[in-house]
Amino acid sequence: MNRPTTAVLAALDALLCVAIGVGIPLVMLTILWAAQFDLAVDWTAFWRASADFWMLGNGVDQLITIDPQTAAQLGLEQAAVPFAIGIAPLGFALLTVVLGRRSGLRLGQSPYPVLGTVVGVVTVLVLAALVWQSAQSTTAAAPFWQAIVFVPALYALGAVVGTWGTLLRLQSPLAEKVLRVSDVLSDEVRSLTALALRGGAIIATAMVAVGGLVVALLLVIHYSTVVSLYESLQSGIAGGAALTLGQIAFMPNLAVWAASWLLGPGFALGTGSSISPLGTQVGLIPSLPVFGALPQSSVLGYAALIVPVVIGLVVSAALRSRLNEPGEFSLRQGGRMLGAGVGMGIVAAAILALLAAVSGGALGPGRLADVGPNAGAVFVWALVIFAVTSSIGLIANGLRRRGSVDVVAPATKASANTATATATATAAARAKGSQEKATEPR
Repeated sequence: MNRPTTAVLAALDALLCVAIGVGIPLVMLTILWAAQFDLAVDWTAFWRASADFWMLGNGVDQLITIDPQTAAQLGLEQAAVPFAIGIAPLGFALLTVVLGRRSGLRLGQSPYPVLGTVVGVVTVLVLAALVWQSAQSTTAAAPFWQAIVFVPALYALGAVVGTWGTLLRLQSPLAEKVLRVSDVLSDEVRSLTALALRGGAIIATAMVAVGGLVVALLLVIHYSTVVSLYESLQSGIAGGAALTLGQIAFMPNLAVWAASWLLGPGFALGTGSSISPLGTQVGLIPSLPVFGALPQSSVLGYAALIVPVVIGLVVSAALRSRLNEPGEFSLRQGGRMLGAGVGMGIVAAAILALLAAVSGGALGPGRLADVGPNAGAVFVWALVIFAVTSSIGLIANGLRRRGSVDVVAPATKASANTATATATATAAARAKGSQEKATEPR
């Protein structure tokens, strides 16, 4: 592929990413427009709503302005004052990253991966600016700088990850040049850093995955409550489908909230509220059906605190072999394992705190301005738990290996002595037999 072809394909990938992101809510809202509003409402309002929801999902805040009469009809007196919605449905952000990575995987196979990545990111920037311009209204307003920074940044993250993965797999000269930067570090520092990064990333991923399983389990357990909330909203089939789509977009947020709940600090659904294994205290919350699956206070909540401990121990024990520590366990090796365990805790805590920060935000006026986990609390709890458990897992696994060496070594020595004695006896018997045969009379 030449340069123009690479640039065109990268631009088409970027266009497809924006089209899919805006098109998913637009299709559902268009069906709602036709089925429930009988085409009587201006369709451009649904386009603006889709564009706003897509931008919100990619981290762009929305300033909502509702006239006092409408706010009174909705029972939201506090909504008469303009308020911000800053909580991002991370399903759209995840979609942008995944589609960017998909483009990067192909660009890594082209002769001009850097050119293709730059063209794709610039195309997303231009399209995001156009979407922002078309979504302007007196009801919802978004900062222009966020639209042209956050959306391209997410796409660039996915594109760089995909391109780098392909370059590494193909052993590209560009990847080798980048990897040479780490040559200034010693082998010991490189191995410890790689273990800390890999272990911390695996721990954070495992926590979010378990959090997703907890959300699914709670939805199954509280299925009747969720259905009752759907029925109370009386949104109809099309409205219920659109509401379900919006809640699906928030599922990554809920998985992160569940991970924070498993760690201990939990999350908030309004100022002054707290939902954690140590206790649940909530006030009035939006009547979203998914909130019917909120965990309740019980003694079993304390058992959930074992989950991060088990994850830290298992991951650290599984990665112990990557330290390549020959010989018996020593005090120096124990210090290195302790440092690696603390590093794993720092990396895992940083990732989980970042996810907690981006998964929360303002969901509405008044007390709903504080929704989601506290990133600082998540970092502290995760750092303490995973630094301790990872260090214990690495050191305990090293001690176990030392015991195995101590047990196997004497056995091997005894076996060698037995084999030597057997060989000596066999040789003596053969020599004696030969001597007797030689002295026999003929």
